[in-house]
Amino acid sequence: MGKHRTTHWPLSLASIGSIRFARRSSNFADTVRFYRELVGLPLHETFGDSYGSNGAIFGLPSWNLTMEIVESVEPVAVDPHEQLCLYFPDQHAQQAAIARLEAASCPRAEQHPYWAAMGAVTYRDPDGREVVFAPFVYGVNEPDGSSASGTHEFPSN
Repeated sequence: MGKHRTTHWPLSLASIGSIRFARRSSNFADTVRFYRELVGLPLHETFGDSYGSNGAIFGLPSWNLTMEIVESVEPVAVDPHEQLCLYFPDQHAQQAAIARLEAASCPRAEQHPYWAAMGAVTYRDPDGREVVFAPFVYGVNEPDGSSASGTHEFPSN
């Protein structure tokens, strides 16, 4: 198992009711379809010409943690580490989660050596961002070798 983590959420942030992060997409329609139909994320809302933007809001898994995809008319540069990692309790749950992607013959992406060593499966969305399906939950049931390479620190507060 992974190292025991003692870091806790700061009391000053305890009243946060939800968290949202956003990504721009130059392949908006295909990206929304990818996350909704192939990854299976629940689509909570779409908006058009809202303050000049079009977008879609996905729950991860519900309204209190959301990912917003905002349409971009310009190409969007994607960093190789700009990933969405979905952690599953075991390999069985991981395989069930990727079933739609496999059935649609979505190609698996070449993945970071860490993910390969940990048994994860990686795909790319239409914008080129990686979506990682890990067969363990970070901080709960990580494989023994998860911090075997390099230096890892586990600060506490």
